[in-house]
Amino acid sequence: MKVLVVGANGQIGKHVINKLKESNHFTPRAMVRKQEQVDYFNDLGVDTVLASLTGTVDEIAEAAKGCEAIVFTAGSGGHTGYDQTLLIDLDGAGKTIEAAQKSGVDRFIMVSAIHADKRESWTAIQPYMVAKHYADKMLVASGLNYTILRPGGLLNEEPTGKISIGSHIDRSTIPREDVASTILAVLENNNTINQSFDLVSGETPINDAIAKI
Repeated sequence: MKVLVVGANGQIGKHVINKLKESNHFTPRAMVRKQEQVDYFNDLGVDTVLASLTGTVDEIAEAAKGCEAIVFTAGSGGHTGYDQTLLIDLDGAGKTIEAAQKSGVDRFIMVSAIHADKRESWTAIQPYMVAKHYADKMLVASGLNYTILRPGGLLNEEPTGKISIGSHIDRSTIPREDVASTILAVLENNNTINQSFDLVSGETPINDAIAKI
C-alpha cells in the first residue's frame, strides 16, 4: 500500500516515513512544501512530492495520485500565529480531505489533539482546538474510511511501545515515535476504520491496544 504522508517533514511525520519505509506492507510518499525537504527525502530513497497546504485542492490531489491512504500529520506549529492555525490545521486538513475524495484515496488517518471532541475541556490554545475539532468533523462527514487519533502532549522522549486509548482518557503525554507506531498499527488493522480515540502513554502494547478497538 502506498501512503501519502502530509506533513512528512514534521517530527511525527518523519517517524511515520521511517516506519512505513521499514515495513513490508507499505511504501511511503512524502508531501513537503520546500525543495530542500524534497532533496532530504529523496536522499533517503523516499518518493517525494512538492505541494503546499496553502495551495489548491488539485495540487494536493495530484500529490495523492496513485496512493491508497493518506496520513495527515501536518500542523502550523507553536511558533506561528492563529492565522496559520486556520490555514494549515483547519483549511489545509479540509483541502486534503477534498483531495482524497477527488483522487480516489478512501483511507484517511488524521492526527488530531486530545479532547478535540470535547469543547468543555478546552482551557488553553482554544483556536487550535477549534481547528482540530472542525477538521475532524469534516473527515467524519466525508464518507472516507477514516481513523482519528487524538494524542496527548507530544514528547521527544524514547518510545515505550505502550499506550492507553479510549474516548475518556485523562490528559497526559506520549512520545512522538509512539504516535507514529500507532499510526502504522492503525493502517494494518481494518477494525480501526471509522473510529476515533484519545491516545496517551499507557501499559498496553500498541498492537494489542489497536487490535482490541
